[in-house]
Amino acid sequence: MLDLIELETRSGPRFSVIWLHGLGADAHDFEPIVPELVKPHWPALRFVFPNAPVRPITVNGGMRMRGWYDIGGADIASKQDEVGIRASIGAINTLIAREGERGIAPSNIFLAGFSQGGAITLAAGLRQRTPLRGLIALSTYLPLHHAYETEAAPESFGVPIFMGHGRFDPVVPEALGLMSRDWIAAKGNKITWKSYPMPHSVCAEEVRDLATWMEAALG
Repeated sequence: MLDLIELETRSGPRFSVIWLHGLGADAHDFEPIVPELVKPHWPALRFVFPNAPVRPITVNGGMRMRGWYDIGGADIASKQDEVGIRASIGAINTLIAREGERGIAPSNIFLAGFSQGGAITLAAGLRQRTPLRGLIALSTYLPLHHAYETEAAPESFGVPIFMGHGRFDPVVPEALGLMSRDWIAAKGNKITWKSYPMPHSVCAEEVRDLATWMEAALG
């Protein structure tokens, strides 16, 4: 199992949020978002922040860093590392099962991620035969889209999704995020799409919008 860190907003969590970092970051990257995101009246949440494996990244000259899969070039939608992506999907499935063993059913689990982590969020979350509570995909895209038609789980076509993207993103172009949104929406998922005047990052307005979306999803 992936090594990870955990944070509970209160004892006895009823919901879990599994949050995947981006390329070159680590499990601590999104810890600071918790106090900004969570409202005092929300039910108790367990945040699970896993570390991606350390691997050589081709586009970065083979430098070793934490990544959910390799990236072969600047055009991230082509020459995708299918083996690495599928291995990461399996690792996330293990974390989802672990939450179930601790008493939190998939229907009370959010899967979230930024950039590469968001790509794995979409790839893993939309393949779940037992649907999750919701998916949060920030500054990202749907990988392995060629296999999506046959591998997407009909049980997950109703899972709500929050997608946020920067209009000036030089890493994951907004156009790729929009195409991914449309591929997924065609299956019936209700997607909340938000665009922001920012590069490849997260902004305060996005966190506020996500908090509003999560509050509704928590019910």
